[in-house]
Amino acid sequence: MKKLMNDPSNFVDEMLEGLVAANPSLKRDGAAGRVIRRAEGARSGKVGVVSGGGSGHLPLFTGYVGAGLLDTCSIGNVFEGPNVESCMEAIKLADGGRGVLRLYGNYGGDRMNFDMAGEMLEGEIETTTVLGTDDIASAGPDEAGKRRGVAGIIYAYKTAGAKAEEGADLAAVTATAAKAVERTRTIGVALSPCQVPGAAKPTFTIADDEIEMGMGIHGEPGIWRAKLKTADAIADEMIERLLAEKPADAGNRVSILVNSLGATPLEELFILYRRAAKRLSEAGFTIVQPLVGPYVTSMEMAGASISLCFVDEELERLLAAPASCPFWRVG
Repeated sequence: MKKLMNDPSNFVDEMLEGLVAANPSLKRDGAAGRVIRRAEGARSGKVGVVSGGGSGHLPLFTGYVGAGLLDTCSIGNVFEGPNVESCMEAIKLADGGRGVLRLYGNYGGDRMNFDMAGEMLEGEIETTTVLGTDDIASAGPDEAGKRRGVAGIIYAYKTAGAKAEEGADLAAVTATAAKAVERTRTIGVALSPCQVPGAAKPTFTIADDEIEMGMGIHGEPGIWRAKLKTADAIADEMIERLLAEKPADAGNRVSILVNSLGATPLEELFILYRRAAKRLSEAGFTIVQPLVGPYVTSMEMAGASISLCFVDEELERLLAAPASCPFWRVG
């Protein structure tokens, strides 16, 4: 696969350099330059919201640093979690004196390093943790705590960020993030692989006429692989699987995210959205705050994911609150 890059070992650092050069609202920080923060720094008296993860998923993770969203974000190499030092730096840089929420995906390396960072800062900064666990294909409902965090984590970013901007305390911001995670479900579908810069081969192989339902954003195995189906058939199955796992107390209002994994164009996303919206309407749901676009990607992987956030009154209000980052603006 062809890539516009120089030395693969400099891929992430040169990307971050360009990201902040193009977006004056962001600053690069930390000893190794692997933390992205708001240019104005932490706001005194506000709960900090910090995330982190591997590169290769823009706008996730660093692209969501901004007003009403994240305060800081630590970043690792492509598909590798951030190291302990950058996690600690991100927490410190997000601290406004009222504690910091650590909000990131449920992956082993991320958990280990953020947990260690929190332990090393214990007594200096109060922190809490919420893990994104929205990928329904990665574990059954009886093991929901083992599920991976994928595109649906942006609902937690948005609602927790808005709650923090309102002046809520750490416990309330944490509870809001946890509620968003608990009420969000995601499933993805892959059509072609991606390739890590410098790697000799793609992350997985799939035939030109095949599709895989439920594949993860790093190429983790999905539910089934079969011949390519129509967009309507794919959307129908995705919505059916998501609605089968709606929260027991779900109302009739839902936000939907139809997300490109990188190579799939907007035209195809809107074909999926039109069908998904029809199916939700037939099931009695009203759509609020719909999102269509590349919100969480995986390099040049072709495919899409659909996330549903079953909102209550508070989550709907927080999703509509003003926010601004390089890739998402609300209000």
